Amino acid sequence: MDDLVQSLGLTGIDKSRVSRICKELDEQVAEFRGRALKGRYPYLWLDAVYLKARQNHRIVGRALVIAIGVRETGEREVLGFDVGGSEDAAFWQAFLRGLKQRGLEGVQLVISDAHEGLKAAITEVLNGTSWQRCRVHFMRNLLAHIPQGDKSMVAAAVRTIFAQPNRKAASEQLMAVVEALEKRWPKAAQLLTAAEEDILAYMAFPQDHWTRTYSTNPLERLNKEIRRRTDVVGVFPSDDAVLRLAGAVLMETDDEWQVERRYFSQESMRKLTAPESLLDSEPHPMRLPPVR
Repeated sequence: MDDLVQSLGLTGIDKSRVSRICKELDEQVAEFRGRALKGRYPYLWLDAVYLKARQNHRIVGRALVIAIGVRETGEREVLGFDVGGSEDAAFWQAFLRGLKQRGLEGVQLVISDAHEGLKAAITEVLNGTSWQRCRVHFMRNLLAHIPQGDKSMVAAAVRTIFAQPNRKAASEQLMAVVEALEKRWPKAAQLLTAAEEDILAYMAFPQDHWTRTYSTNPLERLNKEIRRRTDVVGVFPSDDAVLRLAGAVLMETDDEWQVERRYFSQESMRKLTAPESLLDSEPHPMRLPPVR
């Protein structure tokens, strides 16, 4: 901090002043993390950023988990964040229970990666909600079973599933893609078959929302900003220091979201309570040549 102040042409800053600033910021972050959540949040995104901190004179990996949501009126909001040693079920359960205790309700769709601990926690704490497996992360997992020279072709084939106008057509196209893949890449075909319900869950919701609910991409820009700040620090002296820096970034972001236009229009959000038929659109089958 002293080096930063001197680089600005000032004479320096005493340690007691730094301590007071940190204390004030800690109080603001604690108030932000513990505030009551009001209203209903139909959509919930969950993700984690990994960094390093000191614990018991050792440098260890830490997971900064973040939750954002969209209120029933269409605005985005940073709902919560915490630091833990891992992403096991117990950690995620405690985090999600904390959100519910603060007033989180009305969740219809949770979007996240397929961490086993997180999936178990969603089932335990947010029972009755749908779960959307991040489509971007799934594609990476799927293509890991495909030789490098064939990845582009397989990726293009899988994308034809998501180009369908409704859930029924997407399911039919998925079966066609599986049939084309299973002779040469049976593991990839098996993975795609098993993941059908998870990667197409978003199609049960208004089509206006599909581009933002099929993955954790709405969190990626926020994660990148946090990484940009944490990379400067390198190794944090404690979890409190992680929460202090991340909290400052997240509070600033949340303030910006409150004055921006709605993430989803109010009209489209009303479709969640009075949904139109999701099967009216005609399917667009994309036939795939047999793989030899």
